[in-house]
Amino acid sequence: MKRVISSAVWGVLLTAAGAAAPAWAELKIAVVDYGRLVEESPQAKTVVDAIRAEFAPRQRDLQNQQSSLKAKEDKLQKDGATMTPEDRSRAEKDLRDGARDFQRKQGEVQDDFNARRNEEMSRLQRTLMDEVRTYAKAQNFDLVIADGVIYATPSIDITPAILTVLQARAPKAAAGGAGGAAPAPGSPPKSAPANPPKPTPSR
Repeated sequence: MKRVISSAVWGVLLTAAGAAAPAWAELKIAVVDYGRLVEESPQAKTVVDAIRAEFAPRQRDLQNQQSSLKAKEDKLQKDGATMTPEDRSRAEKDLRDGARDFQRKQGEVQDDFNARRNEEMSRLQRTLMDEVRTYAKAQNFDLVIADGVIYATPSIDITPAILTVLQARAPKAAAGGAGGAAPAPGSPPKSAPANPPKPTPSR
């Protein structure tokens, strides 16, 4: 004998099936490439340019000091054979002292640069996160994932939309130059001098 399932029973079964569906199936989810925001946003470029300008005078001083040391080293190598022992010893000591002072100042500049970079990057991160949150709330997203994404379709990637918002909020000059080849905020000053010249050892 065939059994007929009433409409009431079907209703109960469909309701139960809907309740068993995972909660995340109804979530509105998006992903954002945070590294791309840091690299391409005009706000990040503004941070890099500001730090570069702040440390430019100290970098020029280091370059001038390095050039002076190199000139002294060249002179010592050229004239050392004709110098008196006293003059040669004095020139070598002056070169060694200058090299130590240069290394000390170079280390101070790098330490100060790193501290300022970390300070400004913390502010930039807060700005970027606030923009992502504001956009997500306005678009009614339930979840935005930033790190640890292995794969995501372009349709749920909101990075371009966030960049558009950031560019709109940036000053016109910064927005116009966002595509420049500025170094990454994590890089040391581009004009940081190389290793100081080594003093000629005494004989």
